[in-house]
Amino acid sequence: MRTYYRGPDAVVTSDVFVGRNAPAAPFAIRDLRNVCITHSEPSDFRPTVAHALIGMLIIAVAAWPLWKASPLYALGLIALGMPGVVAGAMFWRLRPQYWELRATYRGQDVTLYSSLDERVFNQVSRALRRAIEDARPPSPWDDLAAA
Repeated sequence: MRTYYRGPDAVVTSDVFVGRNAPAAPFAIRDLRNVCITHSEPSDFRPTVAHALIGMLIIAVAAWPLWKASPLYALGLIALGMPGVVAGAMFWRLRPQYWELRATYRGQDVTLYSSLDERVFNQVSRALRRAIEDARPPSPWDDLAAA
């Protein structure tokens, strides 16, 4: 049995794939079909335009009493609040993404492995790809030489 990858979160051998978030039984390499790589959001929450409008409304409500005292103070508060909304949107966009290995295993769609660390994820996915390629039966065309 050849080991392609051994780490704290996954083990890939010529026979099985075992991931940290896998079920109790390991996945047999020969039974994996349609293996693909995807990335997803770490949570189900996605901000919308309504969330940004609510943030601006909160700033406007906070600036309303200042408008009566001095419009310059209210405009200053709004000017200080808008970069905060823009910075929040930028940081939301830069948050880490989950990378996932998905496959069909014995007729069921499963998530084999997921990670936030792209480097380790690529090592595991490459090891799985090599294990699947080596587990394929040889083609009858492999022995024929081109004339």
